[in-house]
Amino acid sequence: MTLSRLLLTTALLAATALPAAAQEPPPPRPTAQQGAQDGAPAQPPAAPAAEPETATQSGEAPAEPVEGAPLTYGLAGPYLAARMAAVQNDFLAAARYYQVAVQNDPGNRYLQDSALVALISAGQIDRAVSLAQTMSDQNGRTELSGLVDRARLAREGDWQALLDLLGSDAPTEASPQGPELLDGMLRAWAELGAGRASEAMADFEALTSVQGAAPMVNYHLALARALAGDFEGAESLLQDQETGAHILGYIVHAQVLAQLDRRDEAVALLDSVPGVEAEPALLALRERLQSDEPVAFDVIDTPQDGIAQVFLTFATALMQGAEPEPLSLIHARLGAWIAPDLIEARLMVAQLLMAHQQLDLAEAEFTALREMGEVRPIAELSRIDALSRADRYEEAEAAANALTEANPDLPQAWIAKGDVLRQQNKFGDAIPAYDRALELLGEDAGDARWFPLYARGIALERNGQFDRAEADFLAALQLRPDQASLLNYLGYSWIDRNENLEQGLELIRQAVELAPTDGYILDSLAWAYYRLGRYQDAVEPMEQAVLTMSGDPVVNDHLGDVYWMVGRQREAEVQWRRALSLNPGPDDDVDPDRIRDKLERGLDAVLAEEAKAPAPRRAAEPRSEADAGPAEEGAEAGETEATPGG
Repeated sequence: MTLSRLLLTTALLAATALPAAAQEPPPPRPTAQQGAQDGAPAQPPAAPAAEPETATQSGEAPAEPVEGAPLTYGLAGPYLAARMAAVQNDFLAAARYYQVAVQNDPGNRYLQDSALVALISAGQIDRAVSLAQTMSDQNGRTELSGLVDRARLAREGDWQALLDLLGSDAPTEASPQGPELLDGMLRAWAELGAGRASEAMADFEALTSVQGAAPMVNYHLALARALAGDFEGAESLLQDQETGAHILGYIVHAQVLAQLDRRDEAVALLDSVPGVEAEPALLALRERLQSDEPVAFDVIDTPQDGIAQVFLTFATALMQGAEPEPLSLIHARLGAWIAPDLIEARLMVAQLLMAHQQLDLAEAEFTALREMGEVRPIAELSRIDALSRADRYEEAEAAANALTEANPDLPQAWIAKGDVLRQQNKFGDAIPAYDRALELLGEDAGDARWFPLYARGIALERNGQFDRAEADFLAALQLRPDQASLLNYLGYSWIDRNENLEQGLELIRQAVELAPTDGYILDSLAWAYYRLGRYQDAVEPMEQAVLTMSGDPVVNDHLGDVYWMVGRQREAEVQWRRALSLNPGPDDDVDPDRIRDKLERGLDAVLAEEAKAPAPRRAAEPRSEADAGPAEEGAEAGETEATPGG
């Protein structure tokens, strides 16, 4: 993360707090008035009626009933159910239960804010707006309800009311930077909406002094100037590489250049975008620029669109990092609600929902996008990966097939298809997909070839074609000699085949140095020592593997075998029983009957009967390139930041 992005994120986090942080949560059980009156149990309030369960293009997600929701009385039941649902990111259930809790304790600001978070996250914005208005009428606004009120007034185009609200909620001395940035940008767009363009431009220019915010503010100033017809002024701002370095920014800049009759520069700009071949919107714009078709400036049509992009910008900055801030989804949802045609906001909502493992809600967004004619390969790749991680392989495979059909020349689409097939053990079908990806990449693609080579090697090895697999592994190692999972897989395969034993052991040692806490790699090292007859050397890495993967039946079984070979028979039996207690299934490379046989007769007798070493576990294989090892700094090759974050 750049320094400017870090400073910006800090400012944004100061701008809006999550539910009433200074308040105590409600008590964990109802009061006498809440729970019962005159000795009779209180009846639960009617749950909010479910709205029709249909996908919409308005930015408002349909409400859905919670299947099997328990009957709850008073405050305690709904509150605890809501808290549990929120912890699990089950936004629909959390929204339902928090609304019931609010009905039991109507003035509780903590519950009201919590309900707002759940409702917005679930996409039930109209209900959130109604609740925010109720809060304003009751006890005044919280920061979150005020954010919802701002979005409502912007969507309605009630510019004077929005300006009045922004004036009444001026930033405090305690945390001026965040509110100044958010409200300042909203105020500038509201001034433009009210017909006061000069004041709007001055407001934007004043905000560039906020530390770390200049690129983001200048992007919005460029949008405002272009909307007002000042394309030269907009282009002068967009010349700065930090201003608009994202998909929307490139489209804005190209469209502005087109208005200035500088089409050749616009085409050159789009050609310079990393991964342009994976962005249909950029390709379509480039094609129009190269033809005689007119190209209008249509990224935004109204100040409402500009404010929607403010919310999108905040969402983008807040989603940086391994675990995005919850506020990121809230801002993205509000942006999509204000401007339902803002594709980037809908995409961000879908991607954030996938990150929260809310795949059904994400699918509703993807379905709406497809109905709008917008299918972005980068987003579809994320969707395919999320579906496969949730073991929804049939849907993932269908999505991968659709992506390769729609984008037959996109290597990443074929890699994703191969990954999904490989994860289902369809190794023979996966090989041609990787073949096509490597063909499209070409021999000169360099580092971009390492993972499809590795993945194809796994498919070939599992399909009984080890000679071809070995060639792929070695070619991948030439490109990524420090890739731990690749070193482990090839070394493990050699030792398993009783080939190149010392070389295989050395590869696994290198993998352990690179990933010393990876249980699968430690298991591989121990197994290598075992196959070489170095049983005592196998003990320590095998024990470390069990410490990191205590719930894995295979490593417990392996540790039992190692203990037996060094004369620790009683401990071996403990590990074998532990392995059986973990209920190994058909996907685990362990035979429960064989473990029972070892417990009954001992490992020596079982090996003598088999006349071979125990069947090994296959080397761990990654689902996708993201699982193969630490990511490179910056974006993956071919990936372009999709939304405006400065």
